[in-house]
Amino acid sequence: MADTKTRKDDTGKAYKVLIADLIGLKFDAHGNPDHSAVKSYIEETGCVFHEGLCPEEASLETGKIHFFYQPDLSREEELLPITKDGQYDATIVAATFLPEASRFVEGGVRIGAGTGNMGSHSWGGGNGDGGIAPLMNTPSFNSRATAQMAIKAMLKVLPDIDVTALHERVCSEDFDTGKNLYEYPTEKVEGKTMAVIGFGNIGREVACLAKAFGMNVKVYARPHHQEWIESEGFIYATSPQDAASGADVLSPHTGLGAFNADTGKFANDSVVNSGVLNAMNDGAIIINYDRGEVVNADALDAALTSGKIRYAAIDADLFKDAETGELSGPMVPYLALQKKHADKLELLPHAAADTEHVSRVEGAKQAVDQIISCIRYKSVMNLKGDLPDGYADAGSVTVNGVGKVTVNKILKATQDEASLTALKAQAEALTTHWNKLSSASSDDELQKLITENGAELIKSSNTYISLIEKLGLKGPFG
Repeated sequence: MADTKTRKDDTGKAYKVLIADLIGLKFDAHGNPDHSAVKSYIEETGCVFHEGLCPEEASLETGKIHFFYQPDLSREEELLPITKDGQYDATIVAATFLPEASRFVEGGVRIGAGTGNMGSHSWGGGNGDGGIAPLMNTPSFNSRATAQMAIKAMLKVLPDIDVTALHERVCSEDFDTGKNLYEYPTEKVEGKTMAVIGFGNIGREVACLAKAFGMNVKVYARPHHQEWIESEGFIYATSPQDAASGADVLSPHTGLGAFNADTGKFANDSVVNSGVLNAMNDGAIIINYDRGEVVNADALDAALTSGKIRYAAIDADLFKDAETGELSGPMVPYLALQKKHADKLELLPHAAADTEHVSRVEGAKQAVDQIISCIRYKSVMNLKGDLPDGYADAGSVTVNGVGKVTVNKILKATQDEASLTALKAQAEALTTHWNKLSSASSDDELQKLITENGAELIKSSNTYISLIEKLGLKGPFG
């Protein structure tokens, strides 16, 4: 277990941390993104918050961790001059891409899941190149925001009732419910099939939301996920095409995967290909709020043309060169499709998760905790890649109910005496009630026992489930 009591930092040094991304997305009274919540949090920890970059000759209080907030940095020519010589000991970013030659000897945290933008060679493995600093992230904070946006995209077209036409007819006083409503038949979401590819934090959240709508949910993931997928009432699929077979909606959540230098592509490039699309029901829906590359744009073009796919919602990065206006990023192939299938496509610039204020603030607060723990105690939370020498692995932490149930979550539950007592009481009550029912010697006696104990049985069951969810103990274990 990581030692978080014995300080291991140099109390004669002033540590500098560069925050090169927004840590608040709501606007303040002056129309600027409001970072005040994270600023206050940093100051409450005894650290120091500075707006702007650290001046070269700055005299900083030693024994403190100083956070420098400069969210407007984004391009390599802006970042490299101030990071290539280790001017900052650590960094926190969200969407900013760090150049390979940027150097942070004490660690880095990406606010959000994945670390594909953390290109510095400072890190000990993962996206780095055998560096000496730990690489971390804050998974799960934006998982629900992304999943909710994916479901929102589905609900725009399913159920497919034409609410715009109905609204216009009502407002023009041209509608009689008794006589005209039959002209707008639709089908409910319940009973439709959702295919989810990937069972990470976001994939599982999408699966849970779809199940809450009464959808049949098929999930493709690696075989070791099967028992956990099935334990939550989802259908395990052995391949992406198996998941897509007979599906009405498909939502991939695999991430890009590892980069293959030989092919110049990521492992999950085109995981949704023509075979997957053709396995779906006619008139199906694609929601790609993962990475643009995971859906093959040419295959999607053909499927939209044939009618196999009637609607696609894509959320992918799009970058524009400030001088030339040239566009780049995984959204570019979809722009050509939009010209051909304008009424069948909705394109967003990777906004599903990165525009949610609370997620960014809470993720930034955890990132601050991770940096402090890393510098002061050599303790690494949510490690990505290899653990560098001299550091202890503190395990992973996620938002309750999102992602895997970790050892830390179970440990925390056992240390909460009130919750532990309540869990044991409800578990014992459930065992007692089920034992009574199983002991019935006749149908009449069973009916009598259900009448007498049914209400308490279901109440105990509901209470136990609620406690489990409150404590974050539902989901795969890892």
